[in-house]
Amino acid sequence: MLTKFETKSNRVKGLSFHTRRPWILASLHSGVIQLWDYRMGTLIDRFDEHEGPVRGVHFHKSQPLFVSGGDDYKIKVWNYKLRRCLFTLLGHLDYIRTVQFHEEYPWIVSASDDQTIRIWNWQSRTCISVLTGHNHYVMCASFHVKEDYVVSASLDQTVRVWDIGALRKKTVAPADDILRLTQMNTDLFGGGDAVVKYVLEGHDRGVNWAAFHPTLPLIVSGADDRQVKLWRMNDTKAWEVDTLRGHVNNVSCVMFHARQDIIVSNSEDKSIRVWDMSKRTGVQTFRREHDRFWILAAHPDMNLLAAGHDSGMIVFKLERERPAHAVYGGVLYYVKERHIRIYDLTSAKETAVVSMRRANTTGMNQGPRSMSYNPAENAVLVCSDVDGGSYELYMLPKDSSGRDSQEPKRGVGVSAVFVARNRFAIIDRASNQIVLKNLKNEVTKKCPLPLSSIDALFYAGTGNLLCRAEDRMVLFDVQQRIILSEIQTPFVKYVVWSPDMENVALISKHAFVIASKKLEHTCTVHETIRIKSGAWDETNVGVFIYSTLNHIKYCLSNGDSGIIKTLDVPVYIVKVMGGVLYCLDRDGKIRTLQIDSSEYTFKLALIKRKFDEVIQMIKNSQLCGQAIIAYLQQKGYPEIALHFVKDERTRFNLAIESGNIAIAVASAKEIDEKGHWYRLGIEALRQGNHEIVEYSYQKTKNFERLSFLYLITGNLEKLRMMMKIAEMRNDIMGRYHNSLYLGDVQERVKILEESGQLALAYATAATHGLEETASRLADELGDKVPSLPGNAELLLPPVPVIRDGNWPLLLVTKGLFEGAFGDTGAMDMEEDEIDAQAWGEEVEIAEAAENGDEVQREDVSREEEEEDGGWEMEDLELPADMSTTDNFSVAATAFIAPSPGVPVSQSWTIKSSLAGEHAAAGAFDTAMRLLNRQLGIKNFAPLKPLFEDLHMASHAFLCSLPVIPVTPLAIEKSSESPSSNARSPPALIYSLSLLEDKLKAAYKATTEGKFTEALRLFLSLLHTIPLVVVDNRKEVDEVKELVSICKEYVLALRIELKRKETKDDLVRQQELAAYFTHCNLQNVHLKLSLQSAMALTYKGRNFNTAGTFCRRLLELNPPPQTAAKARQVLAACEKNPRDEAQLNYDPRNPFTVCGATFTPIYKGSKDVSCPYCAARFVPDIAGSICNICELSVVGADASGILCSMTQVR
Repeated sequence: MLTKFETKSNRVKGLSFHTRRPWILASLHSGVIQLWDYRMGTLIDRFDEHEGPVRGVHFHKSQPLFVSGGDDYKIKVWNYKLRRCLFTLLGHLDYIRTVQFHEEYPWIVSASDDQTIRIWNWQSRTCISVLTGHNHYVMCASFHVKEDYVVSASLDQTVRVWDIGALRKKTVAPADDILRLTQMNTDLFGGGDAVVKYVLEGHDRGVNWAAFHPTLPLIVSGADDRQVKLWRMNDTKAWEVDTLRGHVNNVSCVMFHARQDIIVSNSEDKSIRVWDMSKRTGVQTFRREHDRFWILAAHPDMNLLAAGHDSGMIVFKLERERPAHAVYGGVLYYVKERHIRIYDLTSAKETAVVSMRRANTTGMNQGPRSMSYNPAENAVLVCSDVDGGSYELYMLPKDSSGRDSQEPKRGVGVSAVFVARNRFAIIDRASNQIVLKNLKNEVTKKCPLPLSSIDALFYAGTGNLLCRAEDRMVLFDVQQRIILSEIQTPFVKYVVWSPDMENVALISKHAFVIASKKLEHTCTVHETIRIKSGAWDETNVGVFIYSTLNHIKYCLSNGDSGIIKTLDVPVYIVKVMGGVLYCLDRDGKIRTLQIDSSEYTFKLALIKRKFDEVIQMIKNSQLCGQAIIAYLQQKGYPEIALHFVKDERTRFNLAIESGNIAIAVASAKEIDEKGHWYRLGIEALRQGNHEIVEYSYQKTKNFERLSFLYLITGNLEKLRMMMKIAEMRNDIMGRYHNSLYLGDVQERVKILEESGQLALAYATAATHGLEETASRLADELGDKVPSLPGNAELLLPPVPVIRDGNWPLLLVTKGLFEGAFGDTGAMDMEEDEIDAQAWGEEVEIAEAAENGDEVQREDVSREEEEEDGGWEMEDLELPADMSTTDNFSVAATAFIAPSPGVPVSQSWTIKSSLAGEHAAAGAFDTAMRLLNRQLGIKNFAPLKPLFEDLHMASHAFLCSLPVIPVTPLAIEKSSESPSSNARSPPALIYSLSLLEDKLKAAYKATTEGKFTEALRLFLSLLHTIPLVVVDNRKEVDEVKELVSICKEYVLALRIELKRKETKDDLVRQQELAAYFTHCNLQNVHLKLSLQSAMALTYKGRNFNTAGTFCRRLLELNPPPQTAAKARQVLAACEKNPRDEAQLNYDPRNPFTVCGATFTPIYKGSKDVSCPYCAARFVPDIAGSICNICELSVVGADASGILCSMTQVR
């Protein structure tokens, strides 16, 4: 018996397995019904509404129901999902012994001590038939699985078979004559629905149990005469076949095994007996010391039995179901149906190679237990428990015909395993030795066991054995007879070596240990349910895949584990390779499972620090979920976890942990809670990001901290403003602190005087030399003028030497994960803070309530800054003479001046084809020619200040004595060349990062509705880009993308400004608003443009067009308030879907907008484009300066932008 689960409780009288879930119901003599999960070994629920013992219980096959019957004469039907009794069936007049659901019909059969069997309809909740005939207690009654029969056993020493065919017909098609029977007659005489078919007499005492065979016409019964009888029946009669004797007390329960030709019985003699059905002899007996057995139950599909006894129950198997197998290369060797079979895992071809002749065995569980394969000699060792441990040695034929029925070489010994190409080892129990034999089964060597408690051997490489003791595994060298190493483990059942023999997994019942080949411990993993098998992933080295009763899981070398797949039935893994798992099931069938290895491949790459693979997996795979986030956070990679998280609170925590202020700010704005702003302020202060600290303190209205921040950063203007705010808030202490920070003595005196502290005011004024104020206060104080100490000092803060915002940051290499996922960081726009009025008018709908957003200005000076406007380019004061004189006075005739070399700036122009480097060298003419050839630029007026700035910034001018001319020095990039003579390109002031900052400012101005400012910034970007120089192809692509972005925004902003100029023509305004929505903008700006277009077209009564804008807006998932308004407008438009004015706008026909005329150029129409910014124009514009970039000639031929030497190479 293989015990799988055991409980301790009151006497168990009824048992029932669930058909699909690993559950079992146990009804107790105490009146409680317990619901157990026998896999997990946990009590799921208990039901205790019965009064007195509950003797019968049964699960429904498909519904979430079970039925119980007890000594309180009640039958209760329960819903285990609702965890309550649904209804009670009353009718029996004595103890109820058994209850059972029908497989197909809504019936329950019950047997009772009132000498009747009742059949109930649990849907109508009525008794539909009473079976009378027994003249003593009816101990059990059950339906046949397929036929219309009921079998019952009674203490009247008979077994009865009842035909309920009429009841089934009545249920399917009720007949009038049957319906005429009254309920009273049915109760008294049983009615005509069920009739006795056979009465089986043969037992000498009362019969306790009778059961049908599921498929054969057989019945088995057990009685108080200590006998088990086997009966056969046909259509006309039933007769006794045989009697099984062996029990020494009353037989409580007996049944046929569902999957084997055996009978299982239990008895009050404290034993369970297994009988061979064909030989009619006892096969095996299991005994308990003190507990009588009362009930048996069998799982309908699985090889599981349960038995209830005086102090609980046991769930057990009679035989192991694991097929003996071994894997070598791509071939699986296994035993099935008395054959050794081979299965090619690549071709999926199966062959039976050797027929096994099973030795004469008595008893269960005598099949093959394990297998060892010898690839050198193509031999197989099969071990079993026959005779206390034995082995069979087979030489596999080369032809693999399957007809070979060779007589194997047999022997007695435990754990036979190959240890060399022509040697295998066994444990000889008698002599307590390890015996080595050759392939002729001859003993070649003996050596004592390294430990006396060793009971099993496992392969550990040539010449080595892994020996299992009670609490350890020992690595034993057979030749030297020494223990090489050992490791403490739970009791090991299976050993799995990695393909390279570098690692080993030692599998126990509820845990496994991973160790190196020298048994150095790597990790231990514990499971709550049984571990069944395991194999190493041959594709991802270092990953161990294992199966439990209901999962396939993985384990990494650091002990991290996780679930790969859920199983319906247990499987035994034999090989894992390339995302495919090969396994055997309990029937010996080979199954192939596709597994998703992305999670453990990701973790493996993280452990091995292969970050390029990590980035690739995050981009391409569907990895997500709290488990991955928690794992990354736990392993110290919160910056990677950020890319999996959508929840703003989790994002905020991860951003703070990883120090990513930009994402933390965005999340804090979404959450908008005081605690989060406070934490953001702490982190920003730690990083020296004073702007964010200031923003956080403003959000939390933490005026004290804000004042101190302005003090330490030297921001006196805002400190004065804080003093004004404190005055407005009537915060006297705040005013006083701020005046202290500012060193404003007069304000301090004023505050003290207003507060009534005249003595302190006098002391402050007198100490700081405010004599007039001091004398006035002295007059007011009169005799109470305080005396001042002689050593009084001025209390004034130091004047800030330098006022700077954030701390300077080191230039470090960009983090591996920064920007790898297309993050926009601080460039993301916050929709909740957008002032929609700057974009256009609101839609007024009668049904909608107007809710204007109140924007609180926290900073008074912000308005002043906005009014100043713009990116101001200050003129540099250039020296009048930037060139050195060529004539030098010769001091002595002996000295010959060296010939001048090539100026650095000249070398720049010789080497480079980049316009920016030519401008830096001062070669403006060649720079202009390059730009004309590359981009078709003709209008160089906007580029003049940029040329000058580039040239000046790339040179330093050294002044020495007044009589010596100024010496210009060219500033080069830092050179990586070891040669001091090698010249580097110029250091330019315009970089990609500078352009990105300017782009953020332009986005911000666009969002705030400052379209003129935004247009100026985007044009400035377009004018700067031709002079930018970058280092690699990736940055070249970014520059090209930047040109495209700027072109779209300049076009959009010109359209919007044109619309605002066109005040009188409402139709033209609507057209321009519609064109605006077709520019390729960021989502936040597109939403705003759609709102504006929706409002204009709705007011212009072009409801059909307004409806299209509403739908497009709703598709972009706008904020709730905007979405609500859009739905209201859409509803209003759908009531009247027509346009009053004809617009030059067809949303169904793709088009681009002409950058000069602002009219649509539909697909298929002729057009011309700008060679630089790629803006499209109607053909009439060809030859004129582009209206978008203001630089190039429309329609001119050009080679394209050149901003990196990698494009030239």
